[in-house]
Amino acid sequence: MAWRSCSMKWTKINSLNASFMCPKSTRLNIHPQQRCGFRKAQRPSESKRGGQETEGEAGGQKAVPPTPVPPMPSRRPHQLFRPLVFTVGFTGCSFGAAAILQYESVKSRVQLAIEEAKEEKRDTLLEGHDTTYWHNWWNQLSNFQKQVILFISAVDDFWSGLSEGQKTVTGIIALNTVVLCCWRVPSMQRFLVKYFTTNPASKTRCLPMVLSSFSHYSVIHMVANMYVLWTFSSSIVSLLGREQFLALYLSGGVISTFVSYVFKTATGRLGPSLGASGSIMTVLAAVCTKIPEAKLGIVLLPVVSFSAGNALKALVALDIAGLLFGWRFFDHAAHLGGALFGVWYIGYGHEMIWRKREPLIKFWHELRNVSPRKPRPGGGGG
Repeated sequence: MAWRSCSMKWTKINSLNASFMCPKSTRLNIHPQQRCGFRKAQRPSESKRGGQETEGEAGGQKAVPPTPVPPMPSRRPHQLFRPLVFTVGFTGCSFGAAAILQYESVKSRVQLAIEEAKEEKRDTLLEGHDTTYWHNWWNQLSNFQKQVILFISAVDDFWSGLSEGQKTVTGIIALNTVVLCCWRVPSMQRFLVKYFTTNPASKTRCLPMVLSSFSHYSVIHMVANMYVLWTFSSSIVSLLGREQFLALYLSGGVISTFVSYVFKTATGRLGPSLGASGSIMTVLAAVCTKIPEAKLGIVLLPVVSFSAGNALKALVALDIAGLLFGWRFFDHAAHLGGALFGVWYIGYGHEMIWRKREPLIKFWHELRNVSPRKPRPGGGGG
């Protein structure tokens, strides 16, 4: 009986150790099925202990297992070096690529405007002939073909009515929706846990810093994040432009994850995190810093309104309280890191990074317009 009671205590202690190894420090709690993707350290001494208990029982003595020591999560600050280099490199490449894409976008828009002006002149001359042709073509279509064309026309009108920021965010929402559906496929969950959740204790630490910003397991979590992003999309894109907004969004996700890595490593609360909250906090903080007097409200309480500056202060205070009191429902370190990066970028980063992109644009312009030397007539060197 004494041996049976000791074995029951040993089982309870092992269950407590398992919960200790997987703390709930996620931006949104991952389903228990995902937590099983992180392997538990195997204890080689269990077989030896089992052998000692068998021998003690055979010899007529009571086998008392030694008191287990709860394993502490390994803290390895040197493992943060590669994420730090990745964060700096990815942020620099994001804004560099954004500057080049903006240059190409402006150039293509100018060429498109010139071509449209030429086509308008041509259409004006052939207006009568075109009207007759399209009228006859429409009458030759079946009813089903006409319904399809009308539906496509309605979708095109809806898309044209969206702002540039809403069009950009629509792509982000589509990516998040695809990943959310992939979480429902059991065969893909191990892959998603490895590459679409961040954990400083994992072997794969750099690539998930980007991919986790497009990963949500809970439908409510994704809907809440995407609603906030949709609400502020028009404001932030009108302030920064589409390319600069994308660079800020992606960089905010990586920087907020790195801050989460540092906090988890310092406190030993290692665990997986996922979600776009860090990137969205960066966008929210940027808008509230740029337009602090803007009025915001709550969907369920339309009567209540407050300024954007006060809303940002309340969110930062909430995340600081979460860090001090050890709340683990959200990844408060990632939220705080994203908010601080958004405030810093509007205050200083825009001048330090985006305003000084002129040398890069000149270099890209010269590299793009370099044409091979044409050989002189007559051939020959010299």
